[in-house]
Amino acid sequence: QVQLVESGGGLVQPGGSLRLSCAASGSISYINTMAWYRQGPGKQRDLVASITNRGGTNYADSVRGRFTISRDNAARTVYLQMNSLKPEDTAAYSCYAFVNYNNYWGQGTQVTVSS
Repeated sequence: QVQLVESGGGLVQPGGSLRLSCAASGSISYINTMAWYRQGPGKQRDLVASITNRGGTNYADSVRGRFTISRDNAARTVYLQMNSLKPEDTAAYSCYAFVNYNNYWGQGTQVTVSS
């Protein structure tokens, strides 16, 4: 069984920063794309950023230049550094990974940007 465990969410003021982490564990032989999605109140779940196992990245237009996705393949962990946070970044952030040719999701972590 594969598990994705996120950490790092919380409450931050506008303009502040947070770093999310997501670690994959279990019986893993192959991990390709890892990504972060988010779902704001009353909204659909959208892709925030993704990264392949070779380091290729993709960002939503709304976060490009403010957020940075990275990964540590040896640690099976993906990170999301979020800078210059805005109230509209408030959402439940979920980690995704393509592991052993299957899709896996984390349980989600709440990020709230408010003064």
